Amino acid sequence: MLDGLMMDWPLTLTHFLDRAGRYWSRSAIVTRTADGTHRYTFGDWHGRVGRLAGALTRLGIGSGDRVATFAWNSYRHYEVYFAAPCMGAVLHTVNIRLFPEQMAFVFNHAEDRVVFVDASVWPVFEKLRPQLKTLEHVIVMDDVGQGVPPGTIDYEAMLAAEPADFAWPRLTEQQAAGLCYTSGTTGNPKGCLYSHRALVLHSLGIGYGGLYLYPHDRILSIVPMFHVNAWGLPFGAAMVGCDVVFPSRFMQPGDLVDLIASERVTYVGGVPTIVGAMYQALRQQPRDVSSLRLMTVGGSALPRSLLEGFERDFGVKLMQGWGMTEMSPVGTLNELKPDMSSWPLEAQTRQRLKQGLPLPLVEVRIMAEDGTEQPWNGTATGELEVRGPWVIRDYYHEPRSAESFHDGWFKTGDIAAIDAEGFVQLVDRSKDLVKSGGEWISSVDLENAIMGHPKVAEAAVIAVAHPKWTERPLACVVPRDETLTRQEVLEFLRGKVADWWLPDDVVFIDQIPKTSVGKFDKKVLRARYQDYELPTS
Repeated sequence: MLDGLMMDWPLTLTHFLDRAGRYWSRSAIVTRTADGTHRYTFGDWHGRVGRLAGALTRLGIGSGDRVATFAWNSYRHYEVYFAAPCMGAVLHTVNIRLFPEQMAFVFNHAEDRVVFVDASVWPVFEKLRPQLKTLEHVIVMDDVGQGVPPGTIDYEAMLAAEPADFAWPRLTEQQAAGLCYTSGTTGNPKGCLYSHRALVLHSLGIGYGGLYLYPHDRILSIVPMFHVNAWGLPFGAAMVGCDVVFPSRFMQPGDLVDLIASERVTYVGGVPTIVGAMYQALRQQPRDVSSLRLMTVGGSALPRSLLEGFERDFGVKLMQGWGMTEMSPVGTLNELKPDMSSWPLEAQTRQRLKQGLPLPLVEVRIMAEDGTEQPWNGTATGELEVRGPWVIRDYYHEPRSAESFHDGWFKTGDIAAIDAEGFVQLVDRSKDLVKSGGEWISSVDLENAIMGHPKVAEAAVIAVAHPKWTERPLACVVPRDETLTRQEVLEFLRGKVADWWLPDDVVFIDQIPKTSVGKFDKKVLRARYQDYELPTS
């Protein structure tokens, strides 16, 4: 073997920090605030990140210590995003929408020594505080101008006491940089401990190999920074030098589209529930969103009606993606291949509704229950397994780890098909499939078909017990128009799905329960309708 003669240069986030301060010092960081807008530059940000690292060092925080955040998307949160990992500590973003017992679990499991708390969510944190066993310091980021509670540290006063020229340590690329927990849909949340190397490569993957971020972009970061690193956008923005717009706690659809119009945003990423609500807000009160070049939708399947509606009504392109906390998080993005531009429009649309191609360096396969790999023909299905340099190889201090891995691959729990072009299409989560008479019905496909009805706002499909067929689908529908009937829904579906897929019943509800990250919470619906009696005819 002949080794190459290249430098062994560590892949660390410190490089992005320095790059942003040196090359992109005039790029803007904008945050919506209670009394207007806060604006400064990456040059200002770089100096404050150094002050913050110095303050944390003075508090005794060192290499490997976990630094928690309990906060909205804002410029201060962005400062912690780089100060903690670049000084050698570990950034732990706590999901403020988890159940209280889950939040207490992740704080204690991570053994956080310090936490940064937005003043606006202090009442939530204050109730948790007595249960947190390892916290030594609570730093409050006062965004409401009322001062900080007794026994806490004021963020701005702390930074003011420190110099900006922090001496950043030389880190190794395998050092832990970040810690995120899954949303805990089954059991306690599980921790994913990211290395510097993984986050740097992931940033390169989304920035230059997937989303194609540019220095002239203006990103609206509505994916929460407390959830899966906001899809890696905070790191990608520092890498390429684009402007960043943070909405803070002002996450209502009208607030978000106002920001797009006023700040001339070019890129947005979000889950379908939020993007769909933004679409309705624009329909009700049009704004100028002509600056938008792309919206990426992930977290759950992109409804066809949303894809077509944004392009038809506002000229905005939507791109589907897929990923997981365990993947740092982006795994696939759907950009059609050049030759597909000559396909008929219907064929292009069907292709764009798939989850897309794996990012560079990510490998995928689908495995049947008997452990055999399935062909890439678009029809064979199996559990999607992944591997790559930003995919976890183990959960953090988790005895359940072994069951999630198979022969060096991570088992995602998603049932998928892969077509001959290599595009991944998720069929369902394994626990959400409806098994009817030994055959599988995709709840995702049914939901997307139902949501194509103009009178439907949202729809979730769950399995309900059936004496003959084991399970049958029940459609839980949030109507946009109160005149919508069960029969209208069923007639609308005829010809769009196989007849035996048609739901046995349709129930109308005020809203579909959501998880902490905006996905449909089907376990709540399954519990609600566990004894539901389907019509006999």
